[in-house]
Amino acid sequence: MIRQNHVKRMLKEGKSCVGTFVKTNDPAVVEVLALVGFDFIIIDNEHTAMNRESMVNLIRAADMSNLLPTVRVRENNAAEILQALDAGALGVQVPQVDSKDDAIAVVERVKYAPIGKRGYAASQRSAGYGFMDARQYAQMSNDETMITCYCETAAGIQNLDEILTVPEVDVIFIGPYDLSQALGVVGEVNHPRVQEAIATITRKTRAAHKAVGIIAADAAATQHWIDSGIQYIALSSDLAMIAAVGKRFMADLKRR
Repeated sequence: MIRQNHVKRMLKEGKSCVGTFVKTNDPAVVEVLALVGFDFIIIDNEHTAMNRESMVNLIRAADMSNLLPTVRVRENNAAEILQALDAGALGVQVPQVDSKDDAIAVVERVKYAPIGKRGYAASQRSAGYGFMDARQYAQMSNDETMITCYCETAAGIQNLDEILTVPEVDVIFIGPYDLSQALGVVGEVNHPRVQEAIATITRKTRAAHKAVGIIAADAAATQHWIDSGIQYIALSSDLAMIAAVGKRFMADLKRR
């Protein structure tokens, strides 16, 4: 349900936030991530087989655990974005936002009038199933929902200056692997071309007084990005953390 977005406020205050991607559909995982101390989760609808029922249950777990639930939607599509927000997500992360028009379309799909054109249903979960005052709900939703646009293509980099003029965009999220593909060095996220692009995106986004987001594989990478001025860090994922711990346990066992 709609509530205050503490992560959005932290970013506006210049603070750093650390979350992780959720690729599994068990709400217990979200509860554990909250106990670990993450600030937010990104429910991954793009690169998983996540269904809508699983998504809303993960959002419920995040609400109960005081985690910010955001959803990486499959595409910049009105129905995709609407279903995530109506389920109670406090933000969406939209892939391949390649132009100012793309960014404006995201805003129109996330925000209610007079800012946008999001479809309104007062009986859905984010509005408290109709128990919230309709006008208050719409205003709070416009204030608290967070818009994260991916910059991960050559067009996105080329048009970033214009994208940054859209006031409702809160975060520009860098996709290093997609960037590596766009820059002709597939998978080489440490290649100078990719690192230069990351630095350029970060510099321009910070100059526009917006937050920068990126993925990080481990704590060292997270600290590196924070030191580089990136505030919104997606540290690994639930599956990757399981794999890392399992790999470490088995390696330790084999040494005994």
